[in-house]
Amino acid sequence: MENSLSKLIDEFLEYLEIEKNCSKLTIRDYRHYLEVFNNWFSPAPNKKIEDLNLQTVRKYRVYLSNRVDPKGLTLSRVTQNYYVIALRSFLKYLIKNDHKVLEPAKIDLPKTESRSLKFLEREQVDRLVTAPDTSKEEGVRDRAIIELLFSTGLRVSELAKLNKDRINIDRREFGVIGKGGRARVVFISDRAATWVKKYMDVRKDRFRPLFIRYSGKIVEENSGEKMRLTVRSIERIIKKYVRLARIPIDATVHTLRHSFATDLLTNGADLRSVQEMLGHKNISTTQIYTHVTNKQLREVHEAFHSGNK
Repeated sequence: MENSLSKLIDEFLEYLEIEKNCSKLTIRDYRHYLEVFNNWFSPAPNKKIEDLNLQTVRKYRVYLSNRVDPKGLTLSRVTQNYYVIALRSFLKYLIKNDHKVLEPAKIDLPKTESRSLKFLEREQVDRLVTAPDTSKEEGVRDRAIIELLFSTGLRVSELAKLNKDRINIDRREFGVIGKGGRARVVFISDRAATWVKKYMDVRKDRFRPLFIRYSGKIVEENSGEKMRLTVRSIERIIKKYVRLARIPIDATVHTLRHSFATDLLTNGADLRSVQEMLGHKNISTTQIYTHVTNKQLREVHEAFHSGNK
């Protein structure tokens, strides 16, 4: 009896979780993308993934280009590509498991416009980190969060998972498990270490999470796990202080990660080291920063462009 497409998708998601060690967020996204494909592709009971061909893929792309999100907006080209990338990964998995399906390499991804890299200048970072009211414990927490993000280049999910016992203030470093289960060491600047220590010192609770919430009901069981500040809450905190500091950029948590990398490269760090500190699997991902930080190219332009004479 042939496996249903839904069952194959479930097996693929299990593969991502167990063998590829993908994050829950990645698996959630892939589940959504493939469920959309499944609902579009197989309304008829006898339709099988082996029936998929390039002509059908083109029709699916037309469907995606006309699909609207819950707010009534059409999907951007980048978002449409995410659906197609998920489909290609699924097909690659099926071929690996001896299913005779369309070769994923035959499905091209259209080029999208390069998105400008947003990062903060040093003066803007200084305005941002000094925006919280540090006369209050919550403000000390927020200052420590911003300082730590800029100091380490952590992803917001990595920051949210931190526990107090993992932070070595004296050595100015600690380990994290990033995307794909890749471990790396991150380093804390002197200023960030100062504010993280201040925050840990003012905490009178025994909760395990490094960053906790101050609103809602206090829940003490399970080492205070339910007190942990969520990813969404951290994102809202950064947005709040971007507004208060009047930063002229729609900055996010990821903007601070970009700012971390840009700051290092601008001051002479090599690309491989920055790749390691960001936890990028491929250096090509890190190379997006070089066009704004390459001092040699800037010096050549200043020395030889006639407009600088």
